[in-house]
Amino acid sequence: MDTVIGAVVQAGTPLFDKARTFEKLRDLIGDAAKRGAALAVFPEAFVGGYPKGLDFGVRLGSRSAEGRDMFRRYAEQAITVPGPDVDTISEVVADVGIHVVLGVVERDGGTLYCSSLYFSATGNFLGKHRKLMPTALERVVWGFGDGSTLAAPATDIGVLGGAICWENYMPQLRLAMYGKGVEFYCAPTVDDRDVWLPTMQTIALEGRCFVLSACQYMERGDGPADYHPIQGDAPDTVLIRGGSCIISPMGEVLAAPVFGRECIQTAELDKADITRGKYDLDVVGHYARPDIFSLSVNENPQKIVKP
Repeated sequence: MDTVIGAVVQAGTPLFDKARTFEKLRDLIGDAAKRGAALAVFPEAFVGGYPKGLDFGVRLGSRSAEGRDMFRRYAEQAITVPGPDVDTISEVVADVGIHVVLGVVERDGGTLYCSSLYFSATGNFLGKHRKLMPTALERVVWGFGDGSTLAAPATDIGVLGGAICWENYMPQLRLAMYGKGVEFYCAPTVDDRDVWLPTMQTIALEGRCFVLSACQYMERGDGPADYHPIQGDAPDTVLIRGGSCIISPMGEVLAAPVFGRECIQTAELDKADITRGKYDLDVVGHYARPDIFSLSVNENPQKIVKP
């Protein structure tokens, strides 16, 4: 497929309510398909939620009982991969018939991970990527991924791949993705700063790939009554303001950031633009200097208990 419609879904999670989250997910995937999308990218932690403004009772040298219970509630919203929730998502995707990249909170044993899941248009689960480096307080509630989940699945529309939120500031991870031939670089995020757009433009230019970054739009009212973020308790308090975008391999903004509301943005992606871009810049090909620089990537699972 030479030209596809890509979509970035800018929406927030109904916090601590998995059932409502799945209802919203179903509706949004359907809405993206109605807009002609062959690929829809969802924000970071859309399933499971990003409870911005909570500290989970953490202080240096101590944790509170209330924070532990909040973590328990948060863990209950996470999904196992694979598992019945992934099967449900696969069924939704298959019914609609588009490729989906979905940010989730994943539970594996007693640890949570911030992950991206990849689905084909037929609903097949293609793989996952666990965030390698949670940022700041995220490290309290999320574990560290390893190189075994540097997913770059090949599909009938092209090679998918990418990184989650501030992982995109890890040059080694970006280079690993370029080395896998990523064509549609998917960047789920909750970073709503103005500087996020030039970051995505830099990646598109550097990798000569399409970049699709989906950010949440979330208000305090998306959480339950006993959710008390530091930003305030007024229901219309904006916690994550959006800023999703789609960028061409030449750094052109195909879908500009929208702030202050939920939306789905689309753009036509001509894969020939990837080849046109790599004419004068291929950082893992003719513009590389392997005689001077090289990158070693450990893609083995890192397990503390080995059989």
